[in-house]
Amino acid sequence: MSPLLIKTIQFLLSLSLLIVLHEMGHFIPAKLFKTRVEKFYLFFDVKFSLFKKKIGETVYGIGWLPLGGYVKIAGMIDESMDTEAMKEEPKEWEFRSKPAWQRLIIMLGGVTVNFILALVIYIGMAYGYGDQYIPADSLKDGVHVIEKTIGDELGIQTGDKILAVDGNKVKDFNGIFMSIIEGNSITIERDGQTIEQAIPVDFIATLMEDKDRALFLGPRIPFIIGEVSPGSLNKEAGLEPQDEVVEIAGKKVTYFDEVKPILENHKGEKIDLTVVRENNERKVIPVVINDSAQIGVRPMGLSMKDMEQRGLLRVETEKYTFAQSIPAGINKGVSKFTGYLKQLKKIFNPDTGAYKGVGGFAAIGGLFPNTWNWEVFWGTTAFLSIMLGVLNLLPIPALDGGHVMFLLYEIVSGRKPSDKFLEYAQMIGFFLLLALILFANGNDLYRYLTGK
Repeated sequence: MSPLLIKTIQFLLSLSLLIVLHEMGHFIPAKLFKTRVEKFYLFFDVKFSLFKKKIGETVYGIGWLPLGGYVKIAGMIDESMDTEAMKEEPKEWEFRSKPAWQRLIIMLGGVTVNFILALVIYIGMAYGYGDQYIPADSLKDGVHVIEKTIGDELGIQTGDKILAVDGNKVKDFNGIFMSIIEGNSITIERDGQTIEQAIPVDFIATLMEDKDRALFLGPRIPFIIGEVSPGSLNKEAGLEPQDEVVEIAGKKVTYFDEVKPILENHKGEKIDLTVVRENNERKVIPVVINDSAQIGVRPMGLSMKDMEQRGLLRVETEKYTFAQSIPAGINKGVSKFTGYLKQLKKIFNPDTGAYKGVGGFAAIGGLFPNTWNWEVFWGTTAFLSIMLGVLNLLPIPALDGGHVMFLLYEIVSGRKPSDKFLEYAQMIGFFLLLALILFANGNDLYRYLTGK
């Protein structure tokens, strides 16, 4: 099965689950309050349906356009724009005949299910998988700034230890990237001194200029030869795969990031390379440095387990009982929720340039891996559920948040907006929503065409 097909299946399965449960969140309270639900659809049925069946008073179906789903509640001005029915006298089983507090519960039902679903998934993942992470403070000699220009803009150098973002201690090294994207200030330790500095407002835009440079930080690793390049000047010098370079031209080398500055000073020269082999044999090998300051070898990567055995970092695994998994899952859900709010805040601030990273269906589909992985699938689905819940709460007519906004106005003021006003608001909201969809998917297309 092709990687693209695997991604697509995961995306559609996750999307279908989220849509059905979200709409169920509207459907159940509507039925409890004896409100008629005329249609319950997965995906949109523009012109025709892939499947439909009427059970009782409700038509259940699957549309062909996978842009979402909906429940059509009688007596409610929604995306169907069925204004003719609104001209008739209200019926007792219609949405508009129900008390405002009941209508509010019906409208909040979808996002409530989204947030509950995310928590349930995170609790299940905590119980089933536990947590494995690299404590940020376990990196022996700080971080490796892989992309120096990005590191310079952020004010981080190789060897720095990242202590906190926005005053919150960084626990997981792999979580540093999102913390920096969401944050406003960073605290680092350099040469025994603690430094706090602001994260540039447009730092997200800098990262998005080249997605290949976005992962600009990594743990410091030793220089171990993985392969001698076929066209290398040192092909016959005696270098072997898994040789660890510990000295170059008489200078001690501990990490790979220390190599380039030394080689720059010896371009075109023949120097001694000291390596250590698996049996701890030290061997001095004369090599030629080419004009590009390279030896002509490909470095070998190390697994986290290998790096832990070398004492370069620590990998911690937390397992939870079912009782322990509940608070652990809730804490993770709350953390993801607050993190997404921070991201959204930056997207709505033009100075950050974060709006350039807004993605549509291709970007969402890209969150899923090329191979089937249930842990990643459930983690991605939980995060998308939070996304769906938050976005639906935006006060835009045509979204749940728009309906909630008008209902709160009615509850507070005691005056219900006119049906005509709600019709116009729904139309404006629909076109605004369509513009956002086109913008997000346009970004996807732009990134695809430009390779950014």
